[in-house]
Amino acid sequence: MFNRRQFVKRSSLYMMGVGTSLFFPIELLAKIRTYVSPNDRIQIGVIGCKGMGFADLISTLKMPEIQVVALCDVDEEVLRAKTLELEKAKIQKPKWYSDYRKMLDDKDIDVVIIGTPDHWHCLQLTDAIAAGKDVYCEKPIANSIAESNAMLNAVNASDRIVQIGQWQRSQPHFVDAINYVHSGKLGKIRLAKAWAYQGWMKPVPVVADEPIPKGVDYDMWLGPAPKRPFNANRFHFNFRWFWDYAGGLMTDWGVHLIDYALYGMKASTPKSVMALGGKFAYPNDASETPDTLQTVYEYDDFSILWEHATGIDGGNYNRNHGIAFIGNNGTLVLDRGGWEVIPENNRPDWSENLGPKIEQVPLQVNQGNGLDLHTANFINAVKTRDASKLTAPIEVGYNTALVCHMGNVAYKTGTKVSWSKEQGVFDSPGANELITPIYHNGWKLPKIG
Repeated sequence: MFNRRQFVKRSSLYMMGVGTSLFFPIELLAKIRTYVSPNDRIQIGVIGCKGMGFADLISTLKMPEIQVVALCDVDEEVLRAKTLELEKAKIQKPKWYSDYRKMLDDKDIDVVIIGTPDHWHCLQLTDAIAAGKDVYCEKPIANSIAESNAMLNAVNASDRIVQIGQWQRSQPHFVDAINYVHSGKLGKIRLAKAWAYQGWMKPVPVVADEPIPKGVDYDMWLGPAPKRPFNANRFHFNFRWFWDYAGGLMTDWGVHLIDYALYGMKASTPKSVMALGGKFAYPNDASETPDTLQTVYEYDDFSILWEHATGIDGGNYNRNHGIAFIGNNGTLVLDRGGWEVIPENNRPDWSENLGPKIEQVPLQVNQGNGLDLHTANFINAVKTRDASKLTAPIEVGYNTALVCHMGNVAYKTGTKVSWSKEQGVFDSPGANELITPIYHNGWKLPKIG
């Protein structure tokens, strides 16, 4: 029997963003991969191989026509470790690169997977497009609004196939839930709420700067970010808690969940944003981004609320993450484990004119592997050269990135900020200063338009 405790336990398996894909035994690839003619092969190179980049690669390699020919990473130890993993699946050693630009010069590569920290996505995506590659790019698409604009324009000006790694767009139960939302059965939806309560997240301990580890091209890792001494806290996974490289939980988990709030409400950018929070859980740890945040997005006749907190699992509706669409007739609650509808059955007499009563929908449990479906959708679009087939094209990544970055801008300024969709600016000079990042170390922000 699938009870609530098992449901919460299963949900925790999804905390790193790829569900059970993260635990796929790589040795099985050798058994499921079959021979494909060289003329039918799609050759892939990966930029950023330690985390999601490698998970995305393994997902694509479940399709026999995919051949990995190159790995690019600034850490030679990562290249060595991931190559050993591929050898378990009897996959020939790929070429190694530490400079992604040299990898993009490789004419053998058809498709590039970008799994690097956020501050690199803009340069690597636009350069990959210029090199004639199709691209699967991890979310969020960028680390700023201006970078997002540059990426959108570059993709739309090209004939390249670009999928953003917001894989929930391909997960069947997420699609089913949004179809219910769009059916109108919930009645007028006044609020869409998205949240991530991440109890597994511990403090990031303060550690001293240290020499650059052997085999690490640290200058390439920094790229356009400010020059700083090497510190282990800012490297690999924990980079996401430092503003130079990422936007904290807002752009890490928020991109996935706010995306579905926007999708359900058929919304894009808000009229205004306000945010409150701070480092309330771990005020003295090394991270910079807020561990506790509430952000309100104003639209014409509804609001979207984002919440996150580290060190706490007890989120809304007893879920540590999710999206809720709160309507006059009932509430639909959705997360990576499933979705359900909670009807408004006990309304007082005066509220009967709000809409008809609806039936409860019991928990509809997740089925299938969203990441595998997402990469298969991408490869199908690559083979057919039909970008309209993509479930998460650049526009999906763009709209969500803008909304998430707006939330961080509101948090940083400490004020309610209004947004002009037509002009692409805020009503506040201080907020507008945060639209465009300053590039360092000789790197230049790609031109917008």
